[in-house]
Amino acid sequence: MSKPSKPIKASKSSALEARSRLGGRSALRALALELLTLKWDPLPRMSRPRWLAWLPHVAVVYGAVVSCAVTVAQLEDHYGVTGGPVVALALLTGGSIVLGMFRPLAGWWLGLVTAALVAWTIYGGVGQGQAWPWTPAGAFTFAPLILLVALRVPPRVTIGVVGVSILYSGVVETAFRPPASQTVIAGVALLFGFVGVLGYALRATRLTRGQLVEQETLTAEERARRTLLEERSRIARELHDVVAHHMSVISIQAQVAPHLVENPSEELKENLAGIRDNAVEALTELRRVLGVLRSEQPDDPANPHHPQPTLAELDGLVDNVRGAGLHVTTEIAGIRRPLTPGVELTAYRIVQEALSNCLRHAPGSRVEVGIAYGPRDLHLCVANTAPTRAIAPSPGAGHGLLGMRERAGMLGGELSAGPLPGGGYEVTAVLPMDPRDEPGGSARETTRDS
Repeated sequence: MSKPSKPIKASKSSALEARSRLGGRSALRALALELLTLKWDPLPRMSRPRWLAWLPHVAVVYGAVVSCAVTVAQLEDHYGVTGGPVVALALLTGGSIVLGMFRPLAGWWLGLVTAALVAWTIYGGVGQGQAWPWTPAGAFTFAPLILLVALRVPPRVTIGVVGVSILYSGVVETAFRPPASQTVIAGVALLFGFVGVLGYALRATRLTRGQLVEQETLTAEERARRTLLEERSRIARELHDVVAHHMSVISIQAQVAPHLVENPSEELKENLAGIRDNAVEALTELRRVLGVLRSEQPDDPANPHHPQPTLAELDGLVDNVRGAGLHVTTEIAGIRRPLTPGVELTAYRIVQEALSNCLRHAPGSRVEVGIAYGPRDLHLCVANTAPTRAIAPSPGAGHGLLGMRERAGMLGGELSAGPLPGGGYEVTAVLPMDPRDEPGGSARETTRDS
């Protein structure tokens, strides 16, 4: 029994051919439907410069007026057509261009019908060597319609519009051309093809520019979001250190407390043991949840081997900034005293970020750092004068205020920032202290370093 290899191959080939024909028919049907879609699609304005936003629309209206005048002159001077038909054809020519600003395919169809009416009107008056079915200027008054279509439709529709326009010219000239007329199909095909390519290029440029602006916006938003998340992760790591420290102290105190009391009762021992167990369990759970945010780099300042900075290290921070070429003065008012770790760390980070911004955005300026210890609030102020040197570009900067506000809001405080009248900048913050922190001593300390 022979193998049916050839019939199978033949059937596969015929199936592919049938599928190809069906695909081609569906593509042509879809293109025909798109050409007949007379939807509203107004001509977009120019984005830059803004004062020339309506320039394309003014140019189209001006072109419509010129097309009306040229059509009248061509019909009357070259083909001897006068009276009402001239006015009607001129208005249809200009009206199709104006309509093309809002409904590009509708304007093109109207222009094509107008071109057919012009060819029919001048048919009897075509002399020796005169152009037909297009007047000498008719193709140039029709070309803006193709351009308006190409600026706003996909490339396949532009190809269809150009193809139908050239096909119309070729069919009419071949079938109905007067014997004495001059052929124009080659010039018309070249003109319409060039206008279609030009419109496609302009549309592609506009879409690319719009996508670039959109991508830049998304990139800036993503950069800001990433910076905020990084700052929040850093805050979470530092919060982990502060909470872990206090929970460890609670655990140790609960373990030592029974040894500080003579003959402690069993209830007291059980309660203290429960406190210690709860503290150890909470500390373990905290390390399990937030420990993943710890850095594995030994040189990272967030590493547990490095203590968290406090306002006691402000002098070292200011000295580093001075070493970078910035003139900084500090003033501390009120009763200087240690605060809770969260307030100390937040205050230090706010001053650190504000001084970093001064280095980046105000080189050569004079900076004043003020810290005031109130009864219940800690007031911070970092102000700088206008920069005296050129500002180096700093891509990705500008999101430090997000982190400062996050830190102040975490403690229930407030932070504000804004320019000063003289060209400088100021950052102020108010951080609530722990109500248990009462001022110690009676002396009021005011220091100023220059």
